[in-house]
Amino acid sequence: MLKEPSNTATHRETQQITVSTDSREILANARNEAEFFGLDDYFIVDVDSHHVELDSWSEIIDYIEDPVLRDVGRRHMQDWPMGESALSGFTPGLTFQDVGGRIPHQAQLGEEVTETDVHRDVTLIRRAMDSMSIDVQVVFPQPMLEIGLHPSPEIAGNLMRAYNKWFTETVLGTDNRIKTMLGLPFEDAEESLRTIRQYHDHPDVIGFLVTSQRHVGVHNNKYMPVYAELEKLGMPLGFHAGPSWNDSMTKSMNRFLSVHSMSFVTCNMTHLTNWIVNALPERFPDLKVIWIESGLAWLPFMMQRLDHEYILRTSDAPGLKKLPSEYMREMYYTSQPLEVTDMRLLQSTFEAIDADNTLLYSSDWPHWDFDVPGRIMTLPFVSDQGKRNILGETARKIFNLD
Repeated sequence: MLKEPSNTATHRETQQITVSTDSREILANARNEAEFFGLDDYFIVDVDSHHVELDSWSEIIDYIEDPVLRDVGRRHMQDWPMGESALSGFTPGLTFQDVGGRIPHQAQLGEEVTETDVHRDVTLIRRAMDSMSIDVQVVFPQPMLEIGLHPSPEIAGNLMRAYNKWFTETVLGTDNRIKTMLGLPFEDAEESLRTIRQYHDHPDVIGFLVTSQRHVGVHNNKYMPVYAELEKLGMPLGFHAGPSWNDSMTKSMNRFLSVHSMSFVTCNMTHLTNWIVNALPERFPDLKVIWIESGLAWLPFMMQRLDHEYILRTSDAPGLKKLPSEYMREMYYTSQPLEVTDMRLLQSTFEAIDADNTLLYSSDWPHWDFDVPGRIMTLPFVSDQGKRNILGETARKIFNLD
């Protein structure tokens, strides 16, 4: 697929980036890289990107079905100092993602938008896609990724249903390049099943998502109908990692660097371990599972550790018919954040997970540690076909994209 040149902003040698800086200007180097590597000739699917849903929170509150809860949310929006996050479990004072305000686009994309024919978020998504030469972008919320830690499962479920309805009616359907994996109200297995049946035939819903920061056993029997439905429909299930400073491990940490290094990984490590040891790959062999935004460095460790433990205690996992690492090679992983400090280790990781056939490019835009497609092009140990697979061809197969 050949892409049209983007409507890029004027590039400046130096600039001060604020919340009002145009995304196309922030991503000017990404556009230059895309032209240098000839990425317009590649089919590129960004499997993990984000919009800032709190910028539209009042609209989402209006979609809450429960009239009492909807009224409470509206009143909080009007009266609270932090009303823009009314009813959510979001803790803005503990994020530190914007590095003390030095990376402001992480917290807000406040740039000027003059287009009025579509929602503001659609315009912002288009600007990022064009700048990075992306053909299809899978878009997720940001603070909502912590919804699994909400102290009230009832409120969490209402917010997830409201967000899904708002997003499918407001953002999706305006540009067929914009897709999503809708978040499941995972606190309630029956409601999750209803969500799948309600939205599975939406042309821009290409899978469903579990937000990984939550304390549930994904192997619980109540979730089996959910997995069976996804397998029957041929729709992937993603587990999207997120941060938490209040978990049993991270609450002893005194730096966000430490929390970010660990919490984005350990939540998916927990769910993946339960998934494999309880033989869910055997029960649902055709269900495609994607592990999102945990990087890759943890995967060889998990492969070796689980294989070692399984060999010593096979009776604890009687449903398995092969080594845990073999099941892991049949799953899928997103590339961001790609740990590149040691290319030898990275190459070994690619070989361990069969990255040419299991790795999916993701930018994680607009987060502070986002990776542009050019990052994949600079890997010296990956063939051109491998790069094409990672950038989009494997995603084309998984999501049945034209």
